[in-house]
Amino acid sequence: MKRTSLFDKHVALGAKMVPFAGFEMPVQYGGVTQEHLAVREKAGLFDVSHMGQFFVEGPKALDLLQYVGTNNVATLEVGKAQYTCLPNGNGGIVDDLIVYKMGPEKYFLVVNASNIEKDWEHLTKYNEQFGAQLTNASDEMSLLAIQGPNALETLQKLTDVALLDVPYYHFSVGTVAGVSDVIISNTGYTGSGGFEIYFKNEAAPKLWDAILEAGKEFGIMPCGLASRDTLRLEKGFCLYGNDIDDTTSPLEAGLGWITKFDTDFVDKERFAAEKAEGVKQKLVGFEMQERAIPRHGYLVVNAAGEEIGRVTSGTMSPMKNIGIGLAYIKTEHSTVGSDVYIQIRNKNVPAKVVKTPFV
Repeated sequence: MKRTSLFDKHVALGAKMVPFAGFEMPVQYGGVTQEHLAVREKAGLFDVSHMGQFFVEGPKALDLLQYVGTNNVATLEVGKAQYTCLPNGNGGIVDDLIVYKMGPEKYFLVVNASNIEKDWEHLTKYNEQFGAQLTNASDEMSLLAIQGPNALETLQKLTDVALLDVPYYHFSVGTVAGVSDVIISNTGYTGSGGFEIYFKNEAAPKLWDAILEAGKEFGIMPCGLASRDTLRLEKGFCLYGNDIDDTTSPLEAGLGWITKFDTDFVDKERFAAEKAEGVKQKLVGFEMQERAIPRHGYLVVNAAGEEIGRVTSGTMSPMKNIGIGLAYIKTEHSTVGSDVYIQIRNKNVPAKVVKTPFV
């Protein structure tokens, strides 16, 4: 089991450590709801150094990324980032990721922790026909996410980079708390605004302490993976392995907006046909109409008790205090306002299809 460079910090803060994607990670500190509300109302600090980082460089870097991903990387300028996914050649998704354009022929990829090896093999396989320079920097880099309405003020105390001049899905490279060459990215997985910073492992303890100290006046809290999950779910963000995987297409998952047909890429023809014919199932949000918590894998049924789908993610929303979730549902039942039922302990509990985000 791997550990991030901040393992000792988490233990000292009383975090509950759990195995996740081959790492011992903090799932919570003082409590999931408390951490969740801190991010929504103040600020939270997450160690997400288990995520994977690749560099793709050289004259053929763009060609490779255009072919393996669904989004149009050619639209990126230096200093800008893009959300995309990797089709697997069979109509499913290898992974979703963020691509950063670091220079004219240099890109930085951030991938999910559980898919680092799979993604690396996938890129390497397709790179045989392109010959870009690939570097797996996952074991050398750390990642902190400072999220929430007070995140900018917290981080600004530690850097000369004008954070207000870094728009959403853009980044800058600068010094933070005396640590140079930090990638400062206006991105996040919570839907509450904030920044993600990437740097060499050895700087992790110093930056962790500096950010917690700088954010003290703003009510910052260290946060674990559990609140990260409830935060992303309230915003309707997909989680790989739950809401998207090797069996789901981007169009079914509502990711048509990152599937651009003006370039040639893996599974382009398949997805184009799917778009023309219409998908048979859709990933939708739903809210429970009675007090109940939906969970991954629960069946979704219609009024007659016939199976029409399956829950992919579910929780009790800390902001709304009701059960919410995402589910793949047959297209004819997926319209906003549709009444559906979630099978919980052999009981069909009423729910309603709603538009995401939930909050």
